[in-house]
Amino acid sequence: MPAFEYRKSSYSDHEEECVEVATNIPTIIAIRDSKNAIGPALRVPPIAWRTFQTALASGRLRRALGSV
Repeated sequence: MPAFEYRKSSYSDHEEECVEVATNIPTIIAIRDSKNAIGPALRVPPIAWRTFQTALASGRLRRALGSV
């Protein structure tokens, strides 16, 4: 399997909340904490990542979490 090529998420700030996302492998999206690059990564299918992004952009995720 090729190596994941991570980039910082546009939703991350540059101080504490740092998430990196790898989308270079067509069948899997990998998400990790940039402060722990050798730590675990969450791996999800692309459809789950698109669903998450859509919910985040539309505000549905914030409403579902009670405006956390």
